[in-house]
Amino acid sequence: MKSLDEARSVINEIDREFARLFEKRMQAVRDVAAYKQAHGLQIFDPAREDAVIRKNSALIEEEELRSYFVQFLNANMNISKAFQSRLLEGMRVAYSGTEGAFAKLAARKIFPEANLVAFSSFSKAYEAVENGDCDCAVLPIENSLGGEVGKVLDLSFFGSLFVNGVYEIEVVHHLLALPGADPDKIKTVISHPQALSQCDAYLTQKGYTLQEAENTALAAKYVAERGDPTLAAVASEEAALAFGLQKLESHINDKGSNTTRFAVFSRTRKNVDPRDQRFFMLFTVKNEAGSLAKAISEIGEAGFNLRALKSRPTKDLNWEYYFFLEGEGTLSSPAGESMMKALQSTCRDLKILGSFEKDVLL
Repeated sequence: MKSLDEARSVINEIDREFARLFEKRMQAVRDVAAYKQAHGLQIFDPAREDAVIRKNSALIEEEELRSYFVQFLNANMNISKAFQSRLLEGMRVAYSGTEGAFAKLAARKIFPEANLVAFSSFSKAYEAVENGDCDCAVLPIENSLGGEVGKVLDLSFFGSLFVNGVYEIEVVHHLLALPGADPDKIKTVISHPQALSQCDAYLTQKGYTLQEAENTALAAKYVAERGDPTLAAVASEEAALAFGLQKLESHINDKGSNTTRFAVFSRTRKNVDPRDQRFFMLFTVKNEAGSLAKAISEIGEAGFNLRALKSRPTKDLNWEYYFFLEGEGTLSSPAGESMMKALQSTCRDLKILGSFEKDVLL
């Protein structure tokens, strides 16, 4: 058995080596933070952390020490995340809306350490990333009741940004009005078209006149500023608090489950990751008989599951469309590479909008 001084000498030497390796590790963490900022990725990646712990804890041969090494790894990861958070405090994230907007709630949950920047429309938030004013944008792409958000899909097709992550947030709509407003005297309800469609049964039953707004939070702000007791908005509870409105009716969604998928758009597409099992693709097909059917067939023949296919007008020529496709499978695989080659010969325009592991529920 070694003496106490000998044991302490060994520990001191190891600690000196730890210090050197710690600095080296944190430099790599700095590089990871820069990559995440450039690609609009979350700091916390639970699947990645679990995989690292399982892999590295297996390196410990002495069973008695393994659980302590797991604690050591967890502590290292917490330190890394704290350092990344500090580095990313200057990150600017664009969203469409104002206080109480569902997009802001989503952006805050995805990037709790970032500076959130509000814009009055989807296009202005998108353009802020394109021109470098913001690092990324959090925009809605689809709702479980109202379907796709066409304006954002159009931006995806005509714009230059990529999607590197998709997140789900539950949407609960309320009918908001001025304090003291009489529910029986409400005549006009204003909100984003998606929100109005998600509450169609309730609004139709009440017989309100409907008015569209750029988003739900701006609708709530409009009601507060107009001072009209016959005017109400469909918006979030947070919007009610932000603009001093009262809830006349709660949870007026047509169905109990109402979820919106938000995508994070950034200027660069992240590296291909074998863990990515979902992807978005945008394409047009040649004006030839059977071109669309051929493209769909090539995706299936390569072993990829077609989860969704949506068409939108190209706006260049009447009755010409582009297609937004969501697929399931790994594009970095040999099958993915083969599929892409086949599609390039079939499609006229082809863009991989992005790939991601799966939707993250916020």
